[in-house]
Amino acid sequence: MKIDWKEEGKKVPFIVAGNAILALGVVAFIVPGGLISGGATGLALLISHLLPVDISLALSALNFVLFFVGAAFLGRRFALSTLLSSVLYPLFVKLFQSVPALTTFTDNILLQTVYSGLLVGLGVGLVLRVGSSTGGMDIPPVILHEKVGLPLAGLMYGFDTVILLCQIGYSSAEQVLFGVLEVLISALVMSRVLLLGKSQTQAMIISPKYQEISQAIQEQLERGTTLLAATTGYLLANQQVVMAVVSNRELARLKSVVTAIDPQAFMVLSEVGEVRGRGFSFEQERRRRPGQIR
Repeated sequence: MKIDWKEEGKKVPFIVAGNAILALGVVAFIVPGGLISGGATGLALLISHLLPVDISLALSALNFVLFFVGAAFLGRRFALSTLLSSVLYPLFVKLFQSVPALTTFTDNILLQTVYSGLLVGLGVGLVLRVGSSTGGMDIPPVILHEKVGLPLAGLMYGFDTVILLCQIGYSSAEQVLFGVLEVLISALVMSRVLLLGKSQTQAMIISPKYQEISQAIQEQLERGTTLLAATTGYLLANQQVVMAVVSNRELARLKSVVTAIDPQAFMVLSEVGEVRGRGFSFEQERRRRPGQIR
């Protein structure tokens, strides 16, 4: 498959920023707080505890080995998606370690936990958002998923759990508890970053004036509608349901449009993670109204 270098180039700022933020979270909060962590960071922390090796050097060695393993098993495209992160992450860790002020923000373990979770989740989320990879310990689960067919999410959680458990031996109970909290915060933040700007609202509108409502949504909000055949539960009468997806900013306008036509309309609103198609993932063609000049 041909690689679109222009599109790949657009990802670079996000990958650079993501790895810098991730490294900052590790250097400024995880290492000073002695927190346990998952992924390549956790494994590097374990290696640096067992051997007289700096964490940045341990990360470089891990990423170097895993990069070539990934390239051998998963191909050139996957290797290219992890190459930049494999180089940048250890580099940023080493750079930030050379700035003493970054390691002395706070000695409050709760603040270290919260801010490390926020930064790690944000950093990883930015990288994954553009379809790239942070490399490291993402690679073994992906290989097993591709070659054996085991569930990817389960494999990733399994590897992270093993790495976390290995760090318990040299950490206090308090560090372990806060470390688990950091992992949970980072996972939550990462999921929000991945969905940022993509979530929309799906509206299901039940009204005898469905045709007017459907037309008003198309003309006033310039959003498409779908009519779904339904049967009411009590009277068993046939009823058309108007389904539309709008951005969160358009939600207030949608409510106004519907209630202006039928104040008694029954509306069910629910958040959807991502919508693809005309008007959402690519520009829709504006419809010409009667008398409108192009």
